Amino acid sequence: MIDIRNLTKRFNGFTAVDDVSFEVRKGETFALLGPNGSGKSTILKCLAGLSQPTGGQITVNGIDALKNPRASRGSLSFLPQRVGFHDCLTAHEVLDFFCRLRNLPASRIDTVLHGSEFDFNGFSHKQVSELSGGMRQKLGLAVACLPDAPILLLDEPTVSLDPAGAIGFRHFLKALKEKEKTIVFTSHVLADVDMLADRVAVLVDGKLVALETIEALRQKTRDRHQTLEEVYLDYAKAN
Repeated sequence: MIDIRNLTKRFNGFTAVDDVSFEVRKGETFALLGPNGSGKSTILKCLAGLSQPTGGQITVNGIDALKNPRASRGSLSFLPQRVGFHDCLTAHEVLDFFCRLRNLPASRIDTVLHGSEFDFNGFSHKQVSELSGGMRQKLGLAVACLPDAPILLLDEPTVSLDPAGAIGFRHFLKALKEKEKTIVFTSHVLADVDMLADRVAVLVDGKLVALETIEALRQKTRDRHQTLEEVYLDYAKAN
């Protein structure tokens, strides 16, 4: 579904992503795990066509994303780490705007708000200015789900959610998995990765230092008598 080969991204001489390669299979939930500054968000932005790689290849759903970015974006929906919406609009008006922007039927709004496992708490008629950070994050998730795209790219999706919201998000993501969505999400929250991911790419300083199934990662915690956090730190220290 997604194939990344030798992806490199530099900013004014700084290498944010350093020769990274991996693939994401159809229907897989794939986590990019790493500390702040490890290149996770940059990789997602390159996948979404929001940042031009310095080098490498990206194939999305069989389409060369660098040669045909518009076509590849048709298979994607992207939730950035920080979502921003106009304060004077209601949540429902935000959703209506994005439906119009992507030529989607208005019925998608009710489908997303009322047909998912995620609890949107009836906030659709509140103005954005009245929403907490967590509620804005939920609105961002609703926007990302409007197109019913086969691939979802989620950048730190639980960053503004309280514990109850994070639990709700995990149920929401599991419901999407059941619909065979291909999901790539970034996180430094190990609990989210452990509960949700099929495979994990561990990134440190822009480099891919490990690519593991979640079962293999759990086995290492048992073999080494370490927590998942300790195994992760071992990867980081070794690079």
